[in-house]
Amino acid sequence: MAKLSVNINKIATLRNSRGGNNPDLVKVALDCERFGAEGITVHPRPDERHIRYQDVSDLKAIIATEFNIEGNCREQKFVDLVLANKPAQVTLVPDIEGQITSNHGWDTIKHQSYLREMVSLFQQEGIRVSIFVDPVREMIEAAQTTGTDRIELYTESYAANYHIDKVKAITPYTQAAHTANKLGLGINAGHDLDLHNLKYFADNIPNLLEVSIGHALISDALYLGLENTVQMYLRQLVK
Repeated sequence: MAKLSVNINKIATLRNSRGGNNPDLVKVALDCERFGAEGITVHPRPDERHIRYQDVSDLKAIIATEFNIEGNCREQKFVDLVLANKPAQVTLVPDIEGQITSNHGWDTIKHQSYLREMVSLFQQEGIRVSIFVDPVREMIEAAQTTGTDRIELYTESYAANYHIDKVKAITPYTQAAHTANKLGLGINAGHDLDLHNLKYFADNIPNLLEVSIGHALISDALYLGLENTVQMYLRQLVK
């Protein structure tokens, strides 16, 4: 069964909209763990419009499950933040400044040498590394040469096409997973996975280790309650 890591960026966005500490990000993270989540994900950005750099330190001090920090390793402040806090996993995402949300994977061929350097830097500190990639065989093969532990499959195209033709939507991801498995890479996934499309995805991706879900899960929690929602997502991952 793949692990569920809850991305709490949207909780931080709500908190920041009024200042103060309501909702309490640390309490939400602890509650997500108490409700069954097996990890907490944050994606700090330079403008700190949701997760603040201080949040990362505060969360690191209390999280009992896996802590996953996503972000752009081309930003030195992000690199320093990860090295200072040593999460269980860092997920390298090729964001640009001001980007609303991640919208593409790394070109692991073009940036192969650079990514190899960054992967080694984090691994030397005992941090597991995952590289955000599109479901393209060549990109996964090049990712493997960097020494990364895992890849995270960018699932927006799957989610966008799931209701049109779910078999067609899942096919490149299944093929990508087979490539990753042959190369010995762990497989994570994330972006626009929700209660409608998650089970089919998880059932069809061999050796899926982890999904990171934020926007949809937090949105569902407004109607269903956080505890119920976390447990509903966990049920989608049961084989």
